[in-house]
Amino acid sequence: MDDNEKELSGEESLMIIQQMINTAKHEQKDDGKEWIVWGWMLFLASILTVINLHYRWLDLFFFWNIFGLVTLVYLVISIIKSRFVKKAVRVKTYTRSLFDKLNAGFFICIMFNVAAINLGVGPAKGFALLIGLYGFWVLIYGTALDFKPSVIASFVTWALGFIALFQTDFEVVMLLHAAAVLCGYIIPGHIANKEFKKLRGGKTNQSSGV
Repeated sequence: MDDNEKELSGEESLMIIQQMINTAKHEQKDDGKEWIVWGWMLFLASILTVINLHYRWLDLFFFWNIFGLVTLVYLVISIIKSRFVKKAVRVKTYTRSLFDKLNAGFFICIMFNVAAINLGVGPAKGFALLIGLYGFWVLIYGTALDFKPSVIASFVTWALGFIALFQTDFEVVMLLHAAAVLCGYIIPGHIANKEFKKLRGGKTNQSSGV
């Protein structure tokens, strides 16, 4: 062993292992905020599109174009932050690494779907397929984090997507899309946020000796 290297004591080794475990546990607890934000954005875009279909105020896809623009800005900001903003050093768990790759794959699949809609698949069928993609991602999330509300929500989302697949009325598909993100994103997101706050509150009380 190099003379410059300091041999860790048993107690120090246990402390390091405990810190790694705590970091992993913290990373695997989702506060649900992103699900809530994206869910409400998708929900509003769906409902506003339904209203627009009735009153014909704007172009059919106006609100979805706005959603796409906001998404693009968000992705650019996220990339800039990840490259230029210094972050605290943390243990990268298998779950975090998995989600990073799956997030990239999920957005690529969405781009394929959007391209298909523009190339002639049709908005009704295209959005029905999107609902199916939501269900798949929600199932992966719920399974990876052992979060049952998301696992249950994935099957509800798939059921709504399956119904949407047989609809020709775009307004009905938009209502089913709104219901899908409500069940798949918004409700599980709020449940996750509530559990996260409860867990964090419990840790705060323990640290303060309550």
